[in-house]
Amino acid sequence: MQCTRRFTKRGCSGHEETRACPPVFRGGGTLFVAVIGSASCGLETAAVAEQVGRQIARRRAVLVCGGRGGVMEAACRGAKAEGGTTVGILPGTDRREANAYVDIPIVTGLGEARNAIVVRTADAVIAVSGGYGTLSEIGLALKMGRPVVGLGTWELCQQGQFVGGVLQAGTPALAVAQALALAKTRGVLVEGERDG
Repeated sequence: MQCTRRFTKRGCSGHEETRACPPVFRGGGTLFVAVIGSASCGLETAAVAEQVGRQIARRRAVLVCGGRGGVMEAACRGAKAEGGTTVGILPGTDRREANAYVDIPIVTGLGEARNAIVVRTADAVIAVSGGYGTLSEIGLALKMGRPVVGLGTWELCQQGQFVGGVLQAGTPALAVAQALALAKTRGVLVEGERDG
């Protein structure tokens, strides 16, 4: 059921917003959360990613991902099951590369370099498991000042010392709650060029 109230740039007016209200993509409204992880994964990892997607949609945030299979597809499937909005930042030049649960496919023709666009688009990042591509997105997100929450993913060390950067969460619900809280407190930061 669609919302029938007056819709403004800041959201619906005159009532408490529900999932029937359209999301706000500009201004102060909707947060964007990137879900990153491998393009192929096992059933257990897919189930975690799907729950992350469901939690993002329940909290009326927009899910951003690389738009392909594995963790990305599972997260999008979860978000769509809850009526959420999904954006896929694709590595190639064909929108048909997107998984079936992507609402807004964005082609880049950049290959793996599109990882920078995925994390730059987001207000916070949730890493679900993942390989070296996920590690690159974590590094880019931290360099850009985006908070990163992890579920069974990389932990960062420098010269043998744990340096943090990735807040590890125990459950999908906790990961999404932490990511959104960090995104809200982050506010409008100067892009975090941490080391040049």
